[in-house]
Amino acid sequence: MMERPLGRTLEGVGLWNLRLDLAAAFRICAAMNWHESVGNHFSAAVSSDGKRFLMNPKWKHFGSIRASDLLLLDADDPDVMDRANAPDASAWTVHGTIHRRCPQVRVLIHAHTPYATALSTLKDPSLKPLDNNTARFYGDLAIDAGFGGIADEAEEGERLAAALGNHSCLMMGNHGVSVSAETVPEAFEKLYFLEKAAQTMMLAYASGQPLNILSPEVAEKTAEGWKAYRGMAFEHFEYLKRQLDLTDPSWRD
Repeated sequence: MMERPLGRTLEGVGLWNLRLDLAAAFRICAAMNWHESVGNHFSAAVSSDGKRFLMNPKWKHFGSIRASDLLLLDADDPDVMDRANAPDASAWTVHGTIHRRCPQVRVLIHAHTPYATALSTLKDPSLKPLDNNTARFYGDLAIDAGFGGIADEAEEGERLAAALGNHSCLMMGNHGVSVSAETVPEAFEKLYFLEKAAQTMMLAYASGQPLNILSPEVAEKTAEGWKAYRGMAFEHFEYLKRQLDLTDPSWRD
């Protein structure tokens, strides 16, 4: 029987189950064509301070990642990048810094999904509250406009951690998006809806017609209303994992 979603935290699911969920997230994103060749990274904290975390190994395609492939890293370990199995430099810079600086970030997913990335390249990359999906992120989407190329310098990681602040989602200008949550299913669901919201935003812009932006009061009410639907993330994720099992269950290895 599937575990009830509410109250399910990373500390409660166990390390192996966390590995399974994170591996499934990679495979699902590959199936949705949300991979970036063998780049982009997802991570999940395993310690209460967030400094010990799981992350995908360097340059392994999302579509081939297994639960046992995930690296267990320590954000305070100065020798990580000197080892034979060192993670990608940009991944270590971003995820290592955010997990070290932001213990509330339990799961961090960074991706270059098509519509969200397109939105990130606009002079104004903010997500306007136009409907249920776009309003879902009202007040919870931070924007970083300081893109400086490949994020492999310490300053870049520090800036991104500061930009995320107390938000759960970050629009990375000229780059893509990062989303965070308490669990992998919830983080995936945020990415899923953020991409749908960005698609709506870009299609609305493409129409050339004036946008009918919701009032702050309605936008805030809509965002608040989404909280009652938290359980959707777990049901959706369980369904997608079942679909993975029908085609290639090797993600469980």
